[in-house]
Amino acid sequence: MNEAERPSAGLVRAVTRWELVGLGINDVVGSGVYLLPAAAAALLGATSLLAVILAGLAVALLVLCFAEASSYFDEPGGGYLYTREAFGRFIGFEVGWMTWLARVASVASLSNGFALATGFLWPAASAEFWARALVITVPLALLTWINVVGVKAGARTAVGLVIAKMLPLAIFVVVGLFFMNWDQVFAFETPRPGVLGETALLLLFAYAGFENTPAAAGEYRDPKRNVPFALLVMILIITATYTAVQAVALGTLPGLAQAESPLAEAAARFMGGAGAMLMTIGAMISIEGNVGNTTLIGPRYLFALAEDGYGPKALARVHPKYHTPALAIITQSSVSLVLALSGSFVQLAMLSVIARLATYIGTAAAVPVLRKRFRDRTDAVRLPGGPIIPILALLLCLVFLSSTTRYNLIAGAIALVVGVVIYQFRREGTAHRVV
Repeated sequence: MNEAERPSAGLVRAVTRWELVGLGINDVVGSGVYLLPAAAAALLGATSLLAVILAGLAVALLVLCFAEASSYFDEPGGGYLYTREAFGRFIGFEVGWMTWLARVASVASLSNGFALATGFLWPAASAEFWARALVITVPLALLTWINVVGVKAGARTAVGLVIAKMLPLAIFVVVGLFFMNWDQVFAFETPRPGVLGETALLLLFAYAGFENTPAAAGEYRDPKRNVPFALLVMILIITATYTAVQAVALGTLPGLAQAESPLAEAAARFMGGAGAMLMTIGAMISIEGNVGNTTLIGPRYLFALAEDGYGPKALARVHPKYHTPALAIITQSSVSLVLALSGSFVQLAMLSVIARLATYIGTAAAVPVLRKRFRDRTDAVRLPGGPIIPILALLLCLVFLSSTTRYNLIAGAIALVVGVVIYQFRREGTAHRVV
């Protein structure tokens, strides 16, 4: 076994195949599914249903690239690992650094979103600082503790949250099917000029999050087989769920495009106040599911970077009792908490657009390189069509990149420059093989 294949010392392979599927779903399905129907309808009307399906197929190209890349490795790092092994330390570090920043911003913004959602049940949570701080801090502290004491506990919590978040959506779809106006669903129209770029970004990031599933591969059972399986099953389930939810929302809520809480408002029409309450609670669980998943997965980027000499060496330590990167987990949660409470998470959140695209572009470009390097690996996933799928995935990323705002590009450029500075202080003597 070469250095690139060696699992990190001290980590325990405890996460099973179907727990991995749950982790993948948990990281994609968040607050976005509760807001996507109205946002997509505002841009495309009923044509948004086709757009949701096409977006799922397009993102599947990226998922396939991650599936092949992940089949070559069994250590943590995800896109950072793939790009490091394909293109060297510097490119790998920049991808890992940007991806971790996106994880921090995600926890901070989701935590604030949870406080806003809680405000519907407890108005003080969105109106008074002490209540908001309490609602943000307690769940984050609990999820941090769960993930520190063991990856198995974190994975099981994530799976439980997946079930809890998917159940309200399933009820919404199954009950809503009996109250649909199908004319509203199929009232397709030609999209207005100028909205396609915005729609593309909206739908991309509704499906985003799948890239984090491989990051903790050092703690998965048989990751070379199970990570690709989980990624492919996840994108099928997510696409089917988003399509069904969009169809029911279109068919049951006239004026969907103007709705502030589209699923709650639609559910209230055919299930009454209990339906609206169910969807509100579902949104809150969905948000915390995302926070829990990011608290599990995000620190593995930090851990992998520290193992390779970037940042304090203590971040690469594995807890002797719990066998988790405990300090990396606590560090990420602490930074996220500060940002969430201060409100500065808004500026950092702009980086997530560029950060995710950096990971997607790096991984898609790495696939042909890794395929050539590991051409003797008979058990690896091999995408059909040679380089066609990675090339199509790269072209897709360029379309998304061209749709980002000038502020996104500036924020991304600043983060990359900060990454260059951090890279200069890399510690030497790390174990990983590099190109």
